[in-house]
Amino acid sequence: MKHFPVPLAVMVFLSAPALAELIVVEDRGGASALPYYEALDSPKDRARPSVQAIPPIRSLSEAEAALLPVRSARLSPGDEPPRAIRAPGLTPLFLVGDDDLSRAWLQRRYAELRDLRAVGLVVNVSSPASLAALRRLVPELSLSPASADDLAERLGLSHYPVLMTATGIAP
Repeated sequence: MKHFPVPLAVMVFLSAPALAELIVVEDRGGASALPYYEALDSPKDRARPSVQAIPPIRSLSEAEAALLPVRSARLSPGDEPPRAIRAPGLTPLFLVGDDDLSRAWLQRRYAELRDLRAVGLVVNVSSPASLAALRRLVPELSLSPASADDLAERLGLSHYPVLMTATGIAP
């Protein structure tokens, strides 16, 4: 049977009583961090609930209304230059807002968007009534309010309305 050398620290640990106090090997001075840890676990914090009650949302329309208004600071109505992209697997996605240019674009491209089963993001809309009016224009399309600032930054977009597919961005 082979014997392996046992490090000194393991021998000390194994020979120490189970409930022994810690021995300070080195103390470099400085202030104790104990007050910070005690503040994290104060009795007054334990008495107060850590999560505040959120009123229940009764319906999808109520939940959606809580998201409004939606603003995409990086995007404005206008003409976005068409360009090719490579995004294999991207579900056709379009961006619109609550403005005259977007409403005209939706009406003009409705059949194409429906045939593509494109999903719409309404990137600038102020109220549930405005969102509902856009939905009435394109009843078979999915329109969801969402800021698209991150998407605009990643794809270099400045304007909407646009349609994005796996192969390109088109106004």
